[in-house]
Amino acid sequence: MHAELDTPAGRHEAGDIAPGEPIIRVRDIVVGFGDRVILNGLSLDVMKGEILGFVGASGGGKSVLTRTILGLVHKRSGTVEVFGQNIDTLSYEERRQLERRWGVLFQQGALFSSLTVRQNIQFPMREYLDLSPKLMDELTIAKLEMVGLSPDVAEKAPSELSGGMIKRVALARALALDPEILFLDEPTSGLDPIGAGEFDDLIATLQQTLGLTVFMVTHDLDSLHTVCDRIAALGEGKVIAVGPIETMLASKHPWVSAYFHGKRARAAGIVSEGAR
Repeated sequence: MHAELDTPAGRHEAGDIAPGEPIIRVRDIVVGFGDRVILNGLSLDVMKGEILGFVGASGGGKSVLTRTILGLVHKRSGTVEVFGQNIDTLSYEERRQLERRWGVLFQQGALFSSLTVRQNIQFPMREYLDLSPKLMDELTIAKLEMVGLSPDVAEKAPSELSGGMIKRVALARALALDPEILFLDEPTSGLDPIGAGEFDDLIATLQQTLGLTVFMVTHDLDSLHTVCDRIAALGEGKVIAVGPIETMLASKHPWVSAYFHGKRARAAGIVSEGAR
């Protein structure tokens, strides 16, 4: 069980979020750069144990929300709670405790090019844990096998890896600390359809096996259709629709309707009963 954290609102046991309850709660977030407002009063709940797909137009702020939740982008107003904790009220040590409980796969993998695969995966272990080199090596091999890679990959440099392998190594690094929440930013971007499908299957398997909550920014209609329990659509700086794929298909919002009923949606097999 994770330690209790102190907040101005009182002590709250950070590990007692029940399945189906919000593990991430975003309220009225406003984020902007200069005169441009990207997120304008956005609110969203991510439920414990679900895979939530977050979709929106290119440049609309999908990745910005992820980085805002992680504290990498400054928000002008609004609140973000993770595990029932308002991240703005946490001390440095409390924040580090929280960060150990999530893993992040950034767009394109974002591996450190000067480090080997082994060193990339061990980076969060060295940052947050005090483990022997032998134990870290054992954990590294275990994480590689967890994402479907052989132990010999550990000694390779990122430049020696294919695009699909880079994604899997980045996923292994995201899982290094056995997180409860996994943030994925365009995880299948750049992969061919077969590779993307295999990666989707891997995410679904890991989510079920490890009991993860997954927040997945994606534009991949196949991913949205096959692995996501719910989908949240971003438009005009806010969530304009949220629910399972059936909700998206029934939405009358022009952008949502165009996205889920367009040519790509038909190619992915995402069609409503009435369109058949």
